[in-house]
Amino acid sequence: MGFLDGLFGKKEQARAKLDHPNKLQKGDMISLDDSFALPSQLRGQQLRVEAIHTYEYENSQSTEWMLKGHHGDTVFLSLDEDDETYLAFSIKINRSQVEQVFDLDQFSEIFEENNQVSLDTLALPAELANELEPWLAKQYHLVTSADFGYFHRHDYRGQRPPQNAQGRDKGEAFEAYQLIDNDEDRAIDIEVYEGGDTEVMLTLYRPLSDIRDYWPGQ
Repeated sequence: MGFLDGLFGKKEQARAKLDHPNKLQKGDMISLDDSFALPSQLRGQQLRVEAIHTYEYENSQSTEWMLKGHHGDTVFLSLDEDDETYLAFSIKINRSQVEQVFDLDQFSEIFEENNQVSLDTLALPAELANELEPWLAKQYHLVTSADFGYFHRHDYRGQRPPQNAQGRDKGEAFEAYQLIDNDEDRAIDIEVYEGGDTEVMLTLYRPLSDIRDYWPGQ
């Protein structure tokens, strides 16, 4: 019995250690608060870690967790770490949605050499309002422009990604742009890859306490 007790003791100990998003591994799950302050893609949801990615910049790198819920929605999680740590939840929007949410002439100014860019959100059509309105602020201003980096489809926490062509993960080069609202609780994150492929994400900053429970993967 002592041997079995030891095994079960270790299992419970491992479960107790999963208490912060920076410890999440592929297969782990989180359950979120059911607050109406959260969008429907997050409110009361259980989300599973499907993949872990790394963003590498000149002097820093950050981790991104790709999460999926029961309804198949994909949500991205990263951590905004300054004086305090906040959850940064993001969803991707496609070109058609970008055209309905923002004025494209104003949006194109983001990529010009002008750091005084501001971006207004348009009135949303009914079919988009429920899905996107909670993620959006009324106005944003540019804070990051053409910040060069590499995107790696691999978890490089605690280590540097390969730095040469012989490495198993050279990464995908991109330029990052970020706009943030005046309250600093919503952002637009844009990544422009070689060849012009562009990813646009709506980001919502939330307190760590929005994660109510952590569930280790099997």
